[in-house]
Parts: sequence; structure tokens; C-alpha cells
Amino acid sequence: MDFNVKKLASDAGVFFTRAVQFTEEKLGQAEKTELDAHFENLLSRADCTKNWTEKIFRQTEVLLQPNPSARIEEFLYEKLDRKAPSRITNAELLGQYMQDAAKEFGAGGPYGSTLIKVGECERRLGGAEREFLQTSAISFLTPLRNFLEGDWRTISKERRLLENRRLDLDACKTRLKKAKAAEAKAAVSPLVLFLPRNYVLSASASAYFSLCQAEHELRVAQTEFDRQAEVTRLLLEGISSTHVNHLRCLHEFVEAQAAYYKQCHLHMQELQKELGRFPNAFAVNSVNSMAATGSSLPAGITSPVEADTLKIEEVQAPATGTRKAKVLYDYDAADSSELSLLADELITVYTVPGMDSDWLIGERGNQKGKVPVTYLELLS
Repeated sequence: MDFNVKKLASDAGVFFTRAVQFTEEKLGQAEKTELDAHFENLLSRADCTKNWTEKIFRQTEVLLQPNPSARIEEFLYEKLDRKAPSRITNAELLGQYMQDAAKEFGAGGPYGSTLIKVGECERRLGGAEREFLQTSAISFLTPLRNFLEGDWRTISKERRLLENRRLDLDACKTRLKKAKAAEAKAAVSPLVLFLPRNYVLSASASAYFSLCQAEHELRVAQTEFDRQAEVTRLLLEGISSTHVNHLRCLHEFVEAQAAYYKQCHLHMQELQKELGRFPNAFAVNSVNSMAATGSSLPAGITSPVEADTLKIEEVQAPATGTRKAKVLYDYDAADSSELSLLADELITVYTVPGMDSDWLIGERGNQKGKVPVTYLELLS
């Protein structure tokens, strides 16, 4: 118990001495040991790395999971060292809704069959997103978090210890100055002529002893400060290795993003091709309605059956209304009525009466066929 009391009293004394030294420095009443310029640059670089790493980490979390409630839930599971439950992505949920709606509307109809196709594509997009989130969390977020919660905490701890060692060193320098001043005063004081010799010798010895003790404390404090400064310097120089590691993680994050968007693009291209092969339900329904009501059909179309079996080779290019179009993506013709396309080529396009607005008639030399509008950029 006595040891604990003494240790408590000693710690309180050290804390008080540091507080006094810090206060006097702020008031300009005490000198402060300055670190060299290289060390200050290392400290500034470390602080900059910590601040921007934290901002990048937080914003990446927002990018991968925009829902703040979900982020808080994942944070709590992480702190409790428990695995977070699997969460369905928004695209997967949309795909599920579309497929459920198709069952209600009837999967055999044009709308229901299209809902099924789009729903399947949305679920594939959701699966790609889930894989991207997992890859990014492992390859990018985890290293940044490890730096903030591991390396940076160690650096901060050693920096605080270095600051305490500096305060102790400066306090020792202050005590040494006071001891030297006391010894000099004792040696030249006019009272020496009137005081007993033994008292004068005792005062001089006391001042000399205080000076020796102050010098010893200064040497010890200087040694501890130098040792702690070296430890802190080595940790700060490790920031360069941290930058190299984060650079590698950044490359992996970009690769994961590129793979994710490429996969999404391929899924959407496949979906467009599949939808392009579906029967032209809109045109057939329109012709059926016009025939049922007795309205006149477009020129060249005499019945709903003929509208659905329009032959490309029978289509004549109109005298006016033809335009040039630039092909945006490669397109493989699904049957003989369509025209295969190559990206960046120029073709001539035009419309015919009764044709779905999602399609045009395209010509390339002697070749002619239907082409999807979404694959073209119409030129004036």
C-alpha cells in the first residue's frame, strides 16, 4: 500500500511539473526544445496521411453502402466480433419483384416474358455488385482501417510519450538554470562576510549538491528524450511504406471497379439482344386494334398476319427520310431479317410504316436489314 501511495505521489508530481512547464511555455516564460526540420516534416506528412486516409475511407464506405443505418449495423456487428447477416442488394430485390410480377401477369405474354428477362438481368447485376462490394472491402477498406486503427494509434501513442519526454527535459533545463543561479548567488552574497563560516560552507555545499543533482537529472532526461525521438522517427519514416501499400490497394480497387462495370455492361448488352429478338408485340397489337375497328391499315399492310411477317427484302427505301447513322456497339443479327453491325461504322437508316419505333431499316451497300435504334447514333 505504501508503494502505491508513493507511486501515486510521484506520478502526481511529474504531472504537475509537466503542467507547469507547458503553461510557462505558452506564456513565453520558459524555453522549449524544438525538433529538427526533418522531424517536423515527418510529423506533418504523418498527420496529412492520417487525415486524408480517414476521409477516403469514410467516403468509400458511403460509396459502397449509401445507407447510413446499414453502415451503423455493420459497424456494431464488427465491434461485437460477429458476422453481419447477408444483405440483398437493391438490384437483386428489383429483379425479384419483376419476376414475381411476371407470375401475376402471366409469363406467356409479352409483358410478363420481358419482365422475367429483365428481372434475371437485374439479379445478375445484383450478384456482380455483391461480389464487387466484398472484393473492395477486403482489398481496399480493410488495409485503410488497419492503418487508422493499428499503425496510427501506435504512432500517436509514441508521439504523446515523446511530448512528455520533451516537457521533462525542458523542466530539467529550467531546474539546472535555477541551480546554477543559486550557486552563484551563494558564492558572491555580501552576507558571507557576516555569517558563521560553518553556515557559509553548508549553504555552498547545498547549492553545489542541488547543481549536481540537476545536472544528473538533465542527462537522464536527455537520454530518454533522444531514445524516444529515435523510436518515433522510425515509426514516422514507416509512412512511406504505408503509402506504397495503399497504392497497391488502390490499384486493386480500380481493377475491381473496372471488372464490375464491365460485367454490368456485358449483362446489359445481352439483355438488349434478348429483348431485340422478342416478337414485335406493340406493332402487332396496334394493327390488330386498327383492323378490329375498321381503321385503314398502313400502306402495304393488308392484315395483322402480314404485319407480323413483313419481309425485309420487300421493303423499299423511301425517296426521302434516309439518314446516316454511326454504330455504337457490335450487334449480331438474330435472324435473316436483321443486319449485323460493327462498332464505329456508318450505315444508312430509314423507317417504314407500321414498324416498331425501337427498330430501323439499315443499309450497307447491297445488304439490308432491321437494326436496333439503341445501337445507333443518328447523324444529321
